[in-house]
Amino acid sequence: MTRPHPLFPYANKWLDLQNTTASWNARLRELARQRHFQEALNLYCQMLASGDSPNAFTFPFAFKSCASLSLPLAGSQLHGHVIKTGCEPEPFVQTSLISMYCKCSTIASARKVFDENHHSRNLAVCYNALIAGYSLNSRFSDAVLLFRQMRKEGVSVNAVTMLGLIPVCAGPIHLGFGTSLHACSVRFGLDGDLSVGNCLLTMYVRCGSVDFARKLFDGMPEKGLITWNAMISGYAQNGLAGHVLDLYRKMEFTGIVPDPVTLVGVLSSCAHLGAHAAGREVEQRIELSGFGFNPFLKNALINMYARCGNLVKARAIFDGMTEKNVISWTAIIAGYGMHGQGELAVQLFDEMISSDELPDGAAFVSVLSACSHAGLTEKGLYYFTAMERDYGLQPGPEHYSCVVDLLGRAGRLEEARKLIGSMSVEPDGAVWGALLGACKIHRNVELAELAFEKVIEFEPTNIGYYVLLSNIFSEAGNMEGILRVRVMMRERKLKKEPGCSYVEYQGRIHLFLAGDRTHPQAQEIYHMLDGLEDIIKRRGGSNDNDQESRNEELITGMGVHSEKLAIAFGLINTEPGTEITVIKNLRVCGDCHLFLKLVSEIVDRQLVVRDATRFHHFKNGVCSCKDYW
Repeated sequence: MTRPHPLFPYANKWLDLQNTTASWNARLRELARQRHFQEALNLYCQMLASGDSPNAFTFPFAFKSCASLSLPLAGSQLHGHVIKTGCEPEPFVQTSLISMYCKCSTIASARKVFDENHHSRNLAVCYNALIAGYSLNSRFSDAVLLFRQMRKEGVSVNAVTMLGLIPVCAGPIHLGFGTSLHACSVRFGLDGDLSVGNCLLTMYVRCGSVDFARKLFDGMPEKGLITWNAMISGYAQNGLAGHVLDLYRKMEFTGIVPDPVTLVGVLSSCAHLGAHAAGREVEQRIELSGFGFNPFLKNALINMYARCGNLVKARAIFDGMTEKNVISWTAIIAGYGMHGQGELAVQLFDEMISSDELPDGAAFVSVLSACSHAGLTEKGLYYFTAMERDYGLQPGPEHYSCVVDLLGRAGRLEEARKLIGSMSVEPDGAVWGALLGACKIHRNVELAELAFEKVIEFEPTNIGYYVLLSNIFSEAGNMEGILRVRVMMRERKLKKEPGCSYVEYQGRIHLFLAGDRTHPQAQEIYHMLDGLEDIIKRRGGSNDNDQESRNEELITGMGVHSEKLAIAFGLINTEPGTEITVIKNLRVCGDCHLFLKLVSEIVDRQLVVRDATRFHHFKNGVCSCKDYW
């Protein structure tokens, strides 16, 4: 009979221990996979309490849980356990340790782990973890230097390296380095990797180089949903709404099924363009796809319908939401403010506060803007004070520009100027632009020149400000000032963006430029306008703002403004009593504003015009803005 080896009982004990640890690890892995991170850490503590020992396969799940819950202290304690068990040299333990410290924003500890383990200098996974950590913490220079060290040490670069490094290029200043990384990807044979391609595409978009992004997009042999979303979001973020809709149509044609990320980008572009029909189509797609309860899409729909002029539909969606967040409230408040219904916007803001939903900076921008458009000066000043006093929110330039506009419209120009001087942040172009606009309303030439000098330091090519100053000089009879503005524009080779307006009719967009005579119905349109002008004159309607319009036409070389043409087209082609909605890319001038008020009374219709800043609802000779725009 063979006698057992003397160490046999100890071997069995070791096997039992390994099996026990493996079962703990399996449960830890499952909890981490399901994102039950607190439960995973509790289980780890139970494991220790039971007398079982963690091994190299235990720690990555525990570190992932600490990172996800942002618990650097617990992570440091786990680090001690790693050292005690002798698992520190294991590559996957080391990388998870580095990642944990990076995600907990304790980047110095991550670097210390990397430097103190001599194995790190030979392992791509360790370099990749720290490079990704530097990117996550916006440490551009550190990420670049570590990448160079990696190349110097001869450590191979792979797709994971590029996926960690490319996101460090977060703005136009980094475009040159991002382009170099693109070249590296090609040299290393990584350009065919779809994930790397998507990452490069996002990088170009974030750096503002949309044309490079589109060139890369068009050249990609394989395009997944993430690829399409990156390009659509890139166009949307850069204000190229028309390109978004074109690309969305191509995406549908290729058979790629959009997800909520796609549809949010498309809806934001519909809102930007005022493309009501396209927005309705997207809403139908949302319902058919089963995304109807997605809160991000609900919020995007509220914004889209409000900005397309259908405030009733926007409110119906808002009221139908079972759970509203601050974005939902902000969207509907902004919608009412944009439509000149400041009192309702304020009422909704107060309801939001009563519902225990804390307002954020964007919510305050919406309510302050609504107060400004509606002339609710004291209410707006109260909210501005409450912002920091009651909610601990530091006002930014966007809040100050709203308050400067609020005071300026109320004629309190000196208070507005003093507020700019007392700002806790540097005033930007929008702040000075708000003051310049107020000077136009109240014909303050001296303060207007000061505001103009400041605003063109920030936006030297924004021709709208030159036109605004010229109009201020024109109303003051200052021909020398008008000439000076024209000389500045000529020297800087500035040309105003052509005024354009469009109206949806029978599923088609009818676009009109200022002075346009290319439309097939141009003769009828101008005949209609002439007839309306004759009626206004016979009724004794006078237009004190004619000089402003003529001055703008001289300085820009344009003819009849586009919104007049669009309204005339609508009057010709729609039934009496039908509401006409027009979208315009620039601010409505005083001449057109008065003209549309008078026309709404003559034809007994509601005329709705969305210009660059707000909606104007003209009915019975009155505008919803109460001439306060």
